[in-house]
Amino acid sequence: MRKALLLASLILYGCGSVAPEKGVVLRVANWGGAGDDGEFYTLVRKLYEEFEAENPGIKIQVEGIPGSQEYVSKVLLSHVAHSAPDIITLDASSSAVFIENNVLRDLTPYIESDREFKLDDYYPNVLDIARRGEALYAIPGDFTPMVVYYNKQLFDEAEVAYPNPNWNRAEFLQTARALTKDGKHGFVFTTWMPGWIMWLWNSGGDVFDMGDRGDGGELGDPSSNSPSSPPSPTVVLDSPQNIDTVTWLRDLITKHQVSPSLSATAAQGVDPFANGTAAMQVSGHWAMVGLKAQKNIQMDRLGVVPMPSENGRSQTVMYESGFAIGKYCKNPEAAWKFIKFMTSYEVQKRYNATGIAICARKDVSQERAIDPLEKSFIDIVPNARGPWGAKIVGYDLVEEIGQKMMDSVMKNGVKPSVALRKAAEEIRVELGKR
Repeated sequence: MRKALLLASLILYGCGSVAPEKGVVLRVANWGGAGDDGEFYTLVRKLYEEFEAENPGIKIQVEGIPGSQEYVSKVLLSHVAHSAPDIITLDASSSAVFIENNVLRDLTPYIESDREFKLDDYYPNVLDIARRGEALYAIPGDFTPMVVYYNKQLFDEAEVAYPNPNWNRAEFLQTARALTKDGKHGFVFTTWMPGWIMWLWNSGGDVFDMGDRGDGGELGDPSSNSPSSPPSPTVVLDSPQNIDTVTWLRDLITKHQVSPSLSATAAQGVDPFANGTAAMQVSGHWAMVGLKAQKNIQMDRLGVVPMPSENGRSQTVMYESGFAIGKYCKNPEAAWKFIKFMTSYEVQKRYNATGIAICARKDVSQERAIDPLEKSFIDIVPNARGPWGAKIVGYDLVEEIGQKMMDSVMKNGVKPSVALRKAAEEIRVELGKR
């Protein structure tokens, strides 16, 4: 699901482009399959054609690899065989795999020698997702922070004040309780780990502790610039803070009943928030694409606010997609031209009209912020940080373990302390194998 939000995950231009008899062929890898004839895909094909027209002698050959795990493994194998694609789509959730395995070129020399390209055009914390010290391994295309969506119509019907951006857990619970009536719930909880890890952060906990990074970054912040490969993480998922937070999340369903049980949600067969029967949910910018098609949702009645925080500074995770150049790329100058083109103001302005995410360029995203909902997203960006998958190889397994842990608590009644200790030990074992 998280792959669906990102720029390059939707660049489905199609495989098997015909290679020119002469000139440069740029192989562009992404985790999509074959495209279709819809308006969006027509736009992407047109952008590629425009790039080729502006750069005679360069042809684009897109290599779509369906499935995120298949994408990672196949690109890594091709790298070992010195046959990796020239352009590699970098998803924040798995970027550590490519960066730590030396699959990518440092883009800094190309940036420094290009007078037209300006890093200041991009959000610094988004850029930092693919940064290691002075080295930068990708230019971001688009991204989204995770936020709390709320349905203003349900708030108005229940005569409940809209959320305060500086709220805490107690205020969140009070709001959810006031909204839970007449067959509707105040909130809908999902056990998908990217949708709840921020509750840990905002309650003083985390999954890992990276120790004193010595680089000015926050303790445990996966977006901090480490001058070299990050140190081995200490697993702290079973900390007292996290036990308290997971217990509180469980109680939203079992004790306070402000969120439907997982079985009740499954029995409905629909998303309670999209169906207009839950007033709040946690999701990313991509959710708006689906919500626009829902008859029970009025887009001008939607709002977004930061995650509730116990420490006075809300934090959230952001998922991003960027363009990187493979280490063995034979035509890196041509590849850099492609990246510049795809991340340019003109191209991003047209592309970002799809609305699936926030453009990583400040100029494009802030132009779209004339829409109040878009502005609310932009206001949250400074407090967003990259996922642990941007720093820790194998984090995809951690997210699988995290979801299994939360399922055991929410579905099977396992005590949070027991479930967290078991999950923490599983993570230690898995990371120890790498």
